[in-house]
Amino acid sequence: MTPIYNGERHLPQCVESVLAQTYRHWDYVIVDNCSTDRSLEIAQRYAQQDGRIRVHRNKRFVSVWENHHIGFRQMAPESGYCKVVHADDWLFPDCIRRMVEVGEAHPSVGVVSAYRLDNTWPNLGGISYPTTAVPGRDICRQTLLRFAHVFGSPTSLLLRSDCIRERERFYDEEHFPRHADTAACYEVLQRWDLGFVHEILTYTRRPEKALTSFNREVNSYLAEGVAMLMKYGPIYLDREECEHYQRQWTKAYRWFLGRNMVQRRGEKFWDYHRTMQGSLGWPLNPARLLGALLLDATQAVASHPRVARRMLPFRRSLL
Repeated sequence: MTPIYNGERHLPQCVESVLAQTYRHWDYVIVDNCSTDRSLEIAQRYAQQDGRIRVHRNKRFVSVWENHHIGFRQMAPESGYCKVVHADDWLFPDCIRRMVEVGEAHPSVGVVSAYRLDNTWPNLGGISYPTTAVPGRDICRQTLLRFAHVFGSPTSLLLRSDCIRERERFYDEEHFPRHADTAACYEVLQRWDLGFVHEILTYTRRPEKALTSFNREVNSYLAEGVAMLMKYGPIYLDREECEHYQRQWTKAYRWFLGRNMVQRRGEKFWDYHRTMQGSLGWPLNPARLLGALLLDATQAVASHPRVARRMLPFRRSLL
């Protein structure tokens, strides 16, 4: 399934990579989200050439994650697995075959990952060779503790179709607007295991503008990382670990926001973080954020024995 909006530039390479799969028993739906470029025309041309390809065009423009949900609803009833491939990305020829092999070998596996080529760099991993299946709770714990990085993006994963069917909405964009795909893995792997193929099977394209993309600009990785620790830490970590990492990440997040208050970021930046703070149950409090920033700075200075005593009254006032 490929959800697309104005992706004419790379869509042909994406579709050709699906057509080149050594695994041939697939059904492919391209979901066009009211594109204004030639995306629909390109998708329809491929559908005319291969009967396994279907094109669905939305009647109205929807959010990114809703476009994925529309695609999931187009899934064939007899589907055993679902492979998302974003229009900017593509698959190596053995991708589906190798991932399906792991899924078939391990009926408890609901999500299959593999190494990927991230622009020019291979990444994802943390699972020792030759292990091909890991208990879901174990890999989620390792991921929360940053010992493993296996979820990547939707293109990186093969999903067992039953994992999608058993959830009314697979992606929770209300609480995780930018990283609902990662949160979905934490949800699924409470009941299922993770499979892993020790080969590079997918390619993720990082456009030049990615360095200034919205996710990096607002540091959604930090904000939603805190939200995931709050929600899934109590499930996958022991109490002491959970409290420690929640405390550390919360401190880092508040310091980040305090620093950006000084830098006077734009409305889009603060709209996103107001939403995230509301989701976490922390009303955005400028005074507290600046206090956290100043407290951290004074603690760094006051760590020197000679000035610690002088700084103590000021540190207490910030608390």
